[in-house]
Amino acid sequence: MRAEERSGWQLAAPFAAFLLAFAAYPILFALVLVFTHWDLVTVPSFAGLENVTHLATDARFWRAVTNTFVFLAIHVPLQIATALALALALDRPLVLRAFWRAAFFLPVVISGAVVAILWSNLYATDVGLINRLLARIGVSPVPWLTDPRTAMPAIAVMVTWKNVGFYVIIYLAGLQYIPRSCQEAIEIEGASAWQRFRYLTLPSLLPQTILVVTLSTINGFQLFIEPYVMTGGGPLRRTYSVVLYLYTNAFAYQKMGYAATIGVALALIIGAVVLVQRRVIGRAEAL
Repeated sequence: MRAEERSGWQLAAPFAAFLLAFAAYPILFALVLVFTHWDLVTVPSFAGLENVTHLATDARFWRAVTNTFVFLAIHVPLQIATALALALALDRPLVLRAFWRAAFFLPVVISGAVVAILWSNLYATDVGLINRLLARIGVSPVPWLTDPRTAMPAIAVMVTWKNVGFYVIIYLAGLQYIPRSCQEAIEIEGASAWQRFRYLTLPSLLPQTILVVTLSTINGFQLFIEPYVMTGGGPLRRTYSVVLYLYTNAFAYQKMGYAATIGVALALIIGAVVLVQRRVIGRAEAL
């Protein structure tokens, strides 16, 4: 047993070293930075709770938090609806079904910066493809990325398009596990297509929906590349996300201590939101 335990520890040592070096150490270092002033050049100095008190009264931080929640309120429901609709369509017998499944997943593996540049051109007010198509049906050009009312919804649509393939796979896996006998039984009972979806498919996909909600929420809180490339946080800071504000403080203003404070606060917010989501969905599942 001792030899087996020793072999086990030896096999686990590389992963343990990786975990300590790239997970535990950065977390502890960030917690230490919360109580310091550091500009990446001089020696860090003790700041006490100054970063924490500044964060509590920082209007720009709370503006970024509000923007991120606005993004989530648009993105998460849109992501669920789009992924579920595509999964239901791709689960049926289709010509070139494997091709369509791969095509919908392709944007997931494309660089976020490349996708952001592509959609910036699509959203262009004068020469963008979207506004050209709207002009053909008599609709005036829409300033998608320069109007405070449309900038964040436009980014949410783009992020949904990029990530939907990943969530389609999750829903497709769930659809494969719905017993065929249940489908045949509900069809024999004369249920309509909507009733089959409402009373069989949707409840059966609840675990997958919980996973999609959790992952899309966590990923949504990490919104950075899209506003950084497409709008720079504008217009009027309406697309300024929390991660973008963290990046600006860290590498533009060189306030590493305050950036670490923002990061810790973001982690706490994500944990609280995910916990509330799990409880709400758990209660819905119980009902």
